[in-house]
Amino acid sequence: MTHLSALIEDQPEDMLEEDAAPIQEARVWSGSGWTARVIKNEDDEGWAVAMLRDGEQEPALVGPWTMGRDKKNPKPLDANAFNTLVKAASEVIRRHEQQRHAMLHKSVYVTANATTTKVMLDITPDEDNPSALLSAFDELGNQLAQVRVEPSFKLNAVSAAAWIESDFRAPN
Repeated sequence: MTHLSALIEDQPEDMLEEDAAPIQEARVWSGSGWTARVIKNEDDEGWAVAMLRDGEQEPALVGPWTMGRDKKNPKPLDANAFNTLVKAASEVIRRHEQQRHAMLHKSVYVTANATTTKVMLDITPDEDNPSALLSAFDELGNQLAQVRVEPSFKLNAVSAAAWIESDFRAPN
């Protein structure tokens, strides 16, 4: 036992977190980078489960949790429930990241004079200095133009066509 604790003390702190034994208790279960915690639902008489990804401050998912047989206490967490919760919380994170990417990176195709041009808007969010780049590419993927625009610029087929027709001058 002493030998094992000496080994643990010698490990870098970040390795200790990764190698820590998972918690498998009735109301707290951890592993695979996630912690599930059954909590009292403040809105009613029931229970909820919060899924927290390691290193995050806010839960990725909070949902209702099943009552136990006594209709008073929560049903205990188990491996199957935890795995299902990890899958659901991971899906919520994935959809959130996809939505954020779609908001920050937009593209449209405009066909004019028998040529198709791909116009892209890439927004860089920043509290102090947000910015955006408007770019045009030919059918072979060669960049035709790139200008800075306001992050609030609305990219659509009409605005892209107007930009192309203005010989790629920066839109107002």
